[in-house]
Amino acid sequence: MTTSTQQTNLTVEIPVNENLKDLRVLVLATTFPRWKGDREPAFVFELCRKMAKNVSLWVLVPDAPDAKPYEEIDGVRIIRFPYFFPRSIQTLCYDGGILPKLKSNWLARLQLPFFLASQIFFLWKTARRNKINFIHCHWVIPQGVFVALYNFFTGIPFMLTAHGGDVFSFKNNPFVSRLKRYAVNRAQICTANSKATREMVNNISHQSHIKTIPMGVDTKLFNPKKKNLSLRSNLGNPDLFLLGVGRFAEKKGFSYLIRALPKILKQNPKTKLILIGFGPQEEELKKLAHDLGVLDSVSFPGSKIGIQLAEYFATADIFIGPSIVASSGDTEGLGVVFLEAMASGTAVVASDVGGISDILEDRVNGLMFQQKDPSAIAKKVLHLANNAPLREKLSLNGLQKIKE
Repeated sequence: MTTSTQQTNLTVEIPVNENLKDLRVLVLATTFPRWKGDREPAFVFELCRKMAKNVSLWVLVPDAPDAKPYEEIDGVRIIRFPYFFPRSIQTLCYDGGILPKLKSNWLARLQLPFFLASQIFFLWKTARRNKINFIHCHWVIPQGVFVALYNFFTGIPFMLTAHGGDVFSFKNNPFVSRLKRYAVNRAQICTANSKATREMVNNISHQSHIKTIPMGVDTKLFNPKKKNLSLRSNLGNPDLFLLGVGRFAEKKGFSYLIRALPKILKQNPKTKLILIGFGPQEEELKKLAHDLGVLDSVSFPGSKIGIQLAEYFATADIFIGPSIVASSGDTEGLGVVFLEAMASGTAVVASDVGGISDILEDRVNGLMFQQKDPSAIAKKVLHLANNAPLREKLSLNGLQKIKE
């Protein structure tokens, strides 16, 4: 039999009974909503919610303070494993991601070995207790390695999905590279969210079973009809409404966007930049805006989800993604926010790193600039701000790209 594991034409051969309800799937991830309305990215949950209509499905994700250890939502049985005590100080996961936490938080570094031990214990326990016969593992490390070991001892097949940070980071570390190679080699199939991510996975392990499958976007939620002029009015009716969305972490490059703002304001004084998100660099970014004298032109409304986020995307004049290659080697694997902006009919300006070029073609459905260059950002933004026909062209071509 075959069953589709993502929103794609790809099918994966799985040696189980023809009845899909006999397929018992365990999904492993570290990015997952902690509760309804959580600001954590929900792409893994959305995929699971749709899969759960056809198969029996469990999700194993890290615990968090105030989250339920076990709950079921839309047929998805969610198990959150504890990894440190007291529970209230579990801090390694969520609110910015594991890698940024390890760089900036000593308590997160202390919790890492306990997290790894707990994850492999609960993987084994959950899979055996629920008679799992297929595993879908998100991120090559660390959980991809644990699932590969479980496959070695049990023979349970698994699918491995690489998202970017898991393969771009630690690429010069021979030991970590061997662990990545082991995980990829043992997977029945490995998917990557962009050509850039796939190339990096290929550099780790030259395997023919690596497929490129980009993430999707909900066009019922993100579309031009969500434009809300009252939102623009609440911002003071700026002449130019700029938008950035994402975690406030190094690889998102928001500091370079803020540094570009003085040049933009010089030509367009009534510009408003909205940065939606959260993360370890939030206070640093606010301080930078203050020091550059542009704090009055930048707004940090926090994290937004659902219809609120859709309205920001559809109402903005220009969406800017200034992503960079971080010091760890981590960079943008794909960038779902670019898809959401294009689906909303908003012109996009972005840096040419990672998998962004899978989505954007310069001067066709977006404008691209070299990373870490505030002057280049300002130049592209001003060019687009002063060229309404070009904005319209990029918007229409972006919508067509999303439909394709």
